[in-house]
Amino acid sequence: MSIWLLVGFGGFVGAILRYWLSNLIQSSFITFPAGTLGVNFLGSFLLALIMYASEYRGVFNEEVRICLTIGVLGTFTTMSTFSYESMKLLEQSEHMMFGFNLLGNISLCLLAIYLGKFLVVGMGMK
Repeated sequence: MSIWLLVGFGGFVGAILRYWLSNLIQSSFITFPAGTLGVNFLGSFLLALIMYASEYRGVFNEEVRICLTIGVLGTFTTMSTFSYESMKLLEQSEHMMFGFNLLGNISLCLLAIYLGKFLVVGMGMK
């Protein structure tokens, strides 16, 4: 199958998953963009699992890795939405929420990458 089709199919799946999960998470919050934080954390964790499993264990071939990372997770994670929502918090003078949103997304997504790597590399997952 063409790599373009794999990326496109993955993007289709990732966009639907993002819309669904982000709304599901956000329904429990009023002003804080928790839906974006949730998908960014999960997307970072899944990206780490896929990339480290590919690099250290040879779990995924190149086509599957590209479909999952660029296609699915490329549309699932939401840096542009995170940036927009952060700016809106600043415009609304929600300075504490703005800071928490920045720290939450950056620190939790880095933690997700670390956890994914640890599961694959640190625990000797095969």
